[in-house]
Amino acid sequence: MAQTYGEEDDAALQRPLLGPSRTPGRVTTKEGKAQLSSSVGNLANTILGTGMLSFPLAMASGGIIPGVLTCVFSGCMGALGLYFLSRCATKAPPRRASFFAISQLTFPSAAVWFDVAIAIKCFGGLMPSVVGALYHVLLPTDPPAWALSGRIWISLFMVVLVPLCFLRDLHSLRHTSYIALFSVAYLVVVVVTCYIFPPTGIEPRGEVHLIHFTPSFIANFPVQVFAYTCAQNLFPIYNELKSNTQERMNIVIGSSIGGACIIYEIVAVLGYLTFGSKVGANIMAMYPATSLFIACGQLAIVILVLFSYPLQVHPCRNCLDKIVEAVTTGSAETNETVAEETEPLVSQEEDTDLDHLHKETSPLRHTLLTAAIVISGFTVAYFVSSLQLVLSFVGSTGSTTISFILPGLFFAKLFKDDAKEKHLVSLAKCLTVYGCCVFVFCLGFNIYELGRHPV
Repeated sequence: MAQTYGEEDDAALQRPLLGPSRTPGRVTTKEGKAQLSSSVGNLANTILGTGMLSFPLAMASGGIIPGVLTCVFSGCMGALGLYFLSRCATKAPPRRASFFAISQLTFPSAAVWFDVAIAIKCFGGLMPSVVGALYHVLLPTDPPAWALSGRIWISLFMVVLVPLCFLRDLHSLRHTSYIALFSVAYLVVVVVTCYIFPPTGIEPRGEVHLIHFTPSFIANFPVQVFAYTCAQNLFPIYNELKSNTQERMNIVIGSSIGGACIIYEIVAVLGYLTFGSKVGANIMAMYPATSLFIACGQLAIVILVLFSYPLQVHPCRNCLDKIVEAVTTGSAETNETVAEETEPLVSQEEDTDLDHLHKETSPLRHTLLTAAIVISGFTVAYFVSSLQLVLSFVGSTGSTTISFILPGLFFAKLFKDDAKEKHLVSLAKCLTVYGCCVFVFCLGFNIYELGRHPV
C-alpha cells in the first residue's frame, strides 16, 4: 500500500532518537536567547576561580615542563567531558537537557541519586568555600576577638549576591561574569607586571627547574584536574544558547577551556619564575601590598569569588528541583520503563509522566529552593569554622563524578549502537576509567591526610 508523507511524519523526525516522543503543543519549548559571548563568559567564569593562585606551587612541585604538560592534559580531559555531555544533550527533550534527563535515558534507576550527588557537590562550592575565601582575604591572620566585623562584611556582600541568585537563567548573569573575567585579567596583569618589574620588598627567588619532581607533585596534581570543573553548568548553557548546534557548542567549550588553560599557564609559569622554589600556595599573598596596584589584586579576588557564587546556585537549584519533582510525583520509577523502550513512540500516559519532569519550575518552588540554598549555605558557613575536610571530600569526589565519570558513562550508553561513533565510545570509556582512577586517588589521599592530621 502506498504511503503518504505528511505533517505527522515530519514531527516524528524531530523527536529525540532516544527517550519520549513529543506531541506538538504538549510541552512549550523555550527559545534560546543567549549569545556565544555570554555563554563563553558564564562557562569561563564557572571554570576560573581562586584555584589558579595555587598553580605556581603545583608547577614548583614538578618543574616547568611537567607543570605545563599536566595543565594542558587536565584541560583536554575537562574539554572531553564537556564535549561528551554536549553530545548527550541532543538526546534530551529540546531545551530541557539536564543530568536528570540524560540519566532517564541511560541509568533511570539512579537518576535521582545522580542529582543528589551533584546538588551536594554544588552546595559544597557555595557559601562554605566562598565565605572561607573571603574571610582569609579580609582577615588573613587567625580570627582575633573582633572577628565579628569580618562576618558583618560577609553579610553585606550577601546583600549584593542574593538578588543575583534568584535569576532564573544563566544568560541573566552574563554581566557579572564579564566583571569576574575582568578581575581575572587584572590578576594576570599583576602576575606579569611583578615578574617583569619586581616590586620593592618582594621575596628573593629560589631555585627554578625545568624538571624537578618532588614528593608533593602527586598531591598537587588534583589542583590542576579540578581547576577545569564546570560540567554542572554545561546543560543550562546548552539549553539557553541561541542556535545550539554542536559546532557552536564546540566553540563555547573550546574558548572557555582554552582561555582558562592559557591563563593558568601564564600565572603558573611567571609565578614560579618570580619566586622559584619559595613560591607559596597563594601567589597573590606573596606580593608585598605596598602599592594600590597590588592591593587592588586582593579586591579582584573578592570580586571573582563573589560573582562565581550565583553560578553555583543555579545548577544546585536545578538538581534539587528534579529531586523534589521525582519525589512528589513518584514518576522516577515510571520513567525507568519508559527509558528502556526501543520503539520511537510511547503511550500518552507515559509521555504525560515525563512532561511532569521536564515542565518549567513554578515561581513559588523556584523562590523556595533558592532561599533554602542561600540560607542553609550561609548558616553553615557562618557558624561552622572547620569545613575544609568535608569540602575536600565532597569536592574531589563530586567534581570527578560529574566531570569525567558520568560524561563517559552517558555517552558510551547512548551511542553504543552507533557504528560511526565507536571510536568516541571507546574514548568515553577511557574517560570514565580515568575519572574512576582520579576518584580513588583523591578519596584515598583525603583519607591518608585525615589519618595524618586527625580532626
